[in-house]
Amino acid sequence: MSHTPQIFEQTLRVKESDLDELEHVNNVRYVQWMEDVAKAHWETRAANEYRDKYFWIVLRHEIDYKGQAFNGDELLLQTFVGDHTHVTSQRFVNIRNKATNKILIAAKSTWCLIDQETKKPAKISEEMFRDFYV
Repeated sequence: MSHTPQIFEQTLRVKESDLDELEHVNNVRYVQWMEDVAKAHWETRAANEYRDKYFWIVLRHEIDYKGQAFNGDELLLQTFVGDHTHVTSQRFVNIRNKATNKILIAAKSTWCLIDQETKKPAKISEEMFRDFYV
């Protein structure tokens, strides 16, 4: 299997409800977008058999805030998977200003694969990740 991760992208436009009292995107909103793009990537790329049997939970987020976004800005959300252990996987997310391509958020998260039935950690197989690489 190739070890070059496939980059998944989504775009969104910042709304007034995304802003904090300083009139830029609230940090909590970035975390929500990180989780949203990760979920969309899983739902788009994972085989039905895996989506039906497993789900992911976040164990850790590491976020570097490098810039600010404001009402009306169009953002590009990019995510890809990294290394994985028996039950955890790294996921990287970059959130960019689409017009300038400047990275606003660079994040690394650790996720744990959970079995739908038992609600316990599940083993990650190499086959599960085949559709997440180019």
